[in-house]
Amino acid sequence: MHDRDLLFDLSAAAGPVGYEDGVREVVREALEPAVDRIETDAMGNVVGTVDGESDREVVVAAHMDEIGFMVSRIDDEGFLKLDALGGWNAQILRAQPVTVHTDDGEVAGVIGAEPAHTRDEDDVEDIDDLAVDLGLDGDDAADAVSVGDVVTLDTDPRVLGDCVTGKALDDRAGVYAMLAAARVADPDATVHFCATVQEEVGLRGARAVATSDEFDPDLVIALDGTLERSVPGVEEADRITTLGDGVGIKRKDASVVPSPAVVDWLTELAEEEGLEHQREVAWNIGTDTGALQNAGGAVLSGALSVPVRYHHSPVETAHREDLDATVELLATALARISELLD
Repeated sequence: MHDRDLLFDLSAAAGPVGYEDGVREVVREALEPAVDRIETDAMGNVVGTVDGESDREVVVAAHMDEIGFMVSRIDDEGFLKLDALGGWNAQILRAQPVTVHTDDGEVAGVIGAEPAHTRDEDDVEDIDDLAVDLGLDGDDAADAVSVGDVVTLDTDPRVLGDCVTGKALDDRAGVYAMLAAARVADPDATVHFCATVQEEVGLRGARAVATSDEFDPDLVIALDGTLERSVPGVEEADRITTLGDGVGIKRKDASVVPSPAVVDWLTELAEEEGLEHQREVAWNIGTDTGALQNAGGAVLSGALSVPVRYHHSPVETAHREDLDATVELLATALARISELLD
């Protein structure tokens, strides 16, 4: 990998939907040395720009928000009830450590788990069935935490064989690939590297970028984690991508059909450079390309995907070689923009 420490810092940083401050600091620190200027807009999107010599303009985007929770109620016994920020499978959340982010600092908590010998088979159906235990009584919990505080899972990233695993690799893996490519790419076009917010609740940050008067792109490319389900019990036809088979070049998802000319160009570049790649067709996810493609008017669009296993969980998993292939294909594309646009 180009920079494992950067990926781990991105994964570990807190940045739930709408409250991306923690991860934004990591992004700004990593991106600033690689660009000519860097700004944060009113929504919280970070945009680092490399000024090119040609009159071509490219927007590259990856979303830095993660799914999380917001405290909706503190009961008399000190337990916290939660409202989801993004899409969770509630059944995986039992027995998870969490951090509550308050105005006065971080407060540790756990999502409780029913013992096996008293558990009903279907005791967790949605977020309403869960509660956070702070280890405090009602009055002390109410003093420590407020309704509206955000909550994230407390999971440290680590190496797992040929892979890395941790929380929020959807889409910190894509953010990592964008940042790593920004460090090595040598584009002649002007490139705006955008770490976007609020993707998990409707591509909102990317929509703001797309409609901004600051940008008039000839090409947009988004990077995101895509579904990888090559695990026992999942039919091969439902697996979408496979860990270790390279960067995904998106043909379709629920939010976008990328421009065929861009899809073909990215595929040709991967083949010429000997980069492992795979075709991605997904029916049940979306990505920032869906907003960037047409929110500000029609523009050529593409999407690169990092296969991520165990999506929206504390143990999202990506293959290190897939990450490298994503970085290298993006850097190659930025260096050869004229082949597509001229």
